[in-house]
Amino acid sequence: MSDLTIRDYEPDDAEAVWDLHERALRDIGAYDEEYAHLDADLRAVESEYLDAGGEFLVGEIGGTDGSGGEIVAMGALQPSPEVDHHETDPDAAVVRRMRVDPAHQRRGFGSRILRELEARARESGFDRLVLDTTPDQESAVALYESFGYAETRRESTPVGEMIFYEREL
Repeated sequence: MSDLTIRDYEPDDAEAVWDLHERALRDIGAYDEEYAHLDADLRAVESEYLDAGGEFLVGEIGGTDGSGGEIVAMGALQPSPEVDHHETDPDAAVVRRMRVDPAHQRRGFGSRILRELEARARESGFDRLVLDTTPDQESAVALYESFGYAETRRESTPVGEMIFYEREL
């Protein structure tokens, strides 16, 4: 189907993950240095996701000779926190940080990451996934809706309008 390899995040991925995040947001005009502090979780993936009982996946291409490939996709699961405008629910996880490098979009990489996150959520005992995105992220909106995520509400935030979705697993 594609040459994407999905694997668990490793500490050496930190800079590549940040670069992908920033590149993907800049591509749609959504990166604002003033709000970069809201992305602090990407500077602490181990404590924010892995140690908290979540997942952080990266998708890479290349690297078939045993060396690392180029990280072109990512996504994470976080047990439902009391932050980020999501209710606290021990049976729910939040899908976060879904990104695909603009040069590698429309190849099914986002779908593959989301499918793997959903599988891992089920394995971890979560019954429901919630997430949010912005209307400007049209590809993300289309992806989530194609997977059966239902819009639950819209909310104005300091960084703009947010759309909230959920899906029963």
